[in-house]
Amino acid sequence: MTLTLRALLGACAVGALASAATAETITVATVNNGDMIRMQGLMADFNAKHPDIQVEWVTLEENVLRQRVTTDIATKGGQFDVMTIGTYEAPIWGKQGWLVSLNDLPAEYDVDDLLPAIRGGLTVEGELIAAPFYGESSMVMYRTDLMEAAGLDMPEAPTWEFIKQAAAAMTDKASEQYGICLRGKAGWGENMAFLSAMANSYGAKWFDMDWKPQFDSPEWKATLTDYLMLMNEYGPPGGPNNGFNENLALFQQGKCGMWIDATVAASFVTNPAESTVADKVGFALAPDNGLGKRGNWLWAWNLAIPAGSQKVDAAKAFIAWATSKEYLEAVAANEGWANVPPGTRTSLYENPEYQKVPFAAMTLESINAADPTKPTVDEVPYVGVQFVAIPEFQGIGTAVGQQFSAALAGSSSADDALAAAQVLTTREMTRAGYIK
Repeated sequence: MTLTLRALLGACAVGALASAATAETITVATVNNGDMIRMQGLMADFNAKHPDIQVEWVTLEENVLRQRVTTDIATKGGQFDVMTIGTYEAPIWGKQGWLVSLNDLPAEYDVDDLLPAIRGGLTVEGELIAAPFYGESSMVMYRTDLMEAAGLDMPEAPTWEFIKQAAAAMTDKASEQYGICLRGKAGWGENMAFLSAMANSYGAKWFDMDWKPQFDSPEWKATLTDYLMLMNEYGPPGGPNNGFNENLALFQQGKCGMWIDATVAASFVTNPAESTVADKVGFALAPDNGLGKRGNWLWAWNLAIPAGSQKVDAAKAFIAWATSKEYLEAVAANEGWANVPPGTRTSLYENPEYQKVPFAAMTLESINAADPTKPTVDEVPYVGVQFVAIPEFQGIGTAVGQQFSAALAGSSSADDALAAAQVLTTREMTRAGYIK
């Protein structure tokens, strides 16, 4: 080897070390859902495109993530450069000036391709303050073989009465076969996401036009009574501890006849590498009670930059990559179109390859059917389908969720849980100045 070549190679090595030493490290806080875990497995593409940026992950269970990022952003702790936040937090934190605008993402990002329903929830005074990683509504996922064995046909748009009938027909507890799996774990984004959406379809609401809580209404009693009946008579044991991930595992193991939950779960229950019933799954719209509202929600997990980050440019580069059209194509190339993060881009649903995915059309229909500005049968003063878009809801929703989870566990009755929810919500809304 010549002296010149040795010198050249040595210079390259020194340059590589210098590049590694000067690489900027960003910390990304995210939820432990399957799509987020999949993203971490595809980081080689990002690393190749951005060798000057290193990513450290903090991956947390949903309730814990919410607590950590809320505390960090409210106290300006600066632990995270990118936060995974929901459709609930985004507009509230954006109005507080806690999030960095993403209006200057590169032109090839094509912000106009974002689904209007999803983009609208992430825009504050004309500023895009978070980018959607995946969007979702909710729907019924069910075992086609068990439905057939029960002599029933699942309608495309079922009623709650049909759901109750089917849950009874598909339950065989001796064989650990349960007619229905629903969220029971306490949390404003866990059991209360499901119950708030269900309540909408029953004609119930969180507040009247004077912000007075409505848990003493007959509609809320009917909602909670039917929910507890479904869970106690036709659901698996351990219901108060079951959230999204727990029910996903139960369904994949063949334990659930039906599961009403996030549309994003469809790719996981139909993946033969993960689900024992992958070839026996059908889909239907979330149920209704004939009142004009279905029990489906509207949600997106989004990536946002806290205003306290000192690494905004690197954080924007990561977000632009993770929520791009190219990322969707990368997932499709590695794991197939069925596993692409859904519910964010118009172009995805116009793609002929994606249109072949069995749950694609149902997901889009469910997303488009949810209206955050008119979530209930009656007029209400708030925006939000499965949540109320006010800062106080995070604490109130979780406290109410704990009351309803306790009723599910048998430590209180439905009446007692509703009465307690009414008292605590009235107290907090009075303290916050909503009730005069």
